[in-house]
Amino acid sequence: MVAADAEGKKASPLVALLAGGIAGGIEAACTYPFEFAKTRVQLYGHEGSRNPFAVVAHVARQEGLRALYKGCSTLIVGSIGKDAVRFLMFDSIRSFFEDPVTHRLGTVQSIASGMLAGVVASTIVVTPTERIKTALIDDARTTRRFQSSWHCITLLYREQGLRGALYSGYVTTTLKQIGTTGFRLGSYSAIKDWERSKGIPVDGALTSFANGAVAGTITTLATQPFDTVKTKAQQAKRTGTMDSIRAIMAEDGIRGFWRGTVMRLGRTVMAGGILFTANEEATKILKLILGQ
Repeated sequence: MVAADAEGKKASPLVALLAGGIAGGIEAACTYPFEFAKTRVQLYGHEGSRNPFAVVAHVARQEGLRALYKGCSTLIVGSIGKDAVRFLMFDSIRSFFEDPVTHRLGTVQSIASGMLAGVVASTIVVTPTERIKTALIDDARTTRRFQSSWHCITLLYREQGLRGALYSGYVTTTLKQIGTTGFRLGSYSAIKDWERSKGIPVDGALTSFANGAVAGTITTLATQPFDTVKTKAQQAKRTGTMDSIRAIMAEDGIRGFWRGTVMRLGRTVMAGGILFTANEEATKILKLILGQ
């Protein structure tokens, strides 16, 4: 169970929703420069370096520190909604499969529950916010015509309609979310269940961070091709999924689908640790506040 205490006692849907939202917002704000660097590399190549810190430093020197947070507010809002929905949905979905006595699942069931939660999160929150974030980052380097997130949405809506403005790259984003949520929540849940079965203490920020970092690493390596295609399909100009795949193949061949892996790994290892630590600490605080 993700939103649960050390003994595995399930949190209420309200606590799961609020704790997931809080954790998503904190994680997005802390790790956004890595997300910015990863998106730039996926759109324009390695910009002379595969080192995320070097790319961040280069952008800061050439475009200023504010450029590193272009599209950040959109991602934070999206992350709050995304993680609120997926933590809630994951808890709700896995409750149908778990053992009623031990409240535990097998690894395959945990991952399957995460995958279903990923479809819901992608449809409601992730695809629209990822589309706008990517368009803002792309525009900041090219035409610079978007004045804000809302201006970006309205302009793209007039030019491309609702589907083009908010749901470009929906298929690849959803596939990525299926993999990301399945592997991240599923592997994290499986790790915690294994630790409990071995009598290993799981109630601690350091343990939560380490488990989350491992889950983040597994997630990144398994889902990077979907993320690369998704980013290419969500640049400011409208680009189809197949066109994006062909463009990546023409530029870098098969290895191009893992473009930005180092950048994303740098973020997701930190993000996984921050996300799950913040979620579990927020769950504890909310339970006290709400008297659960």
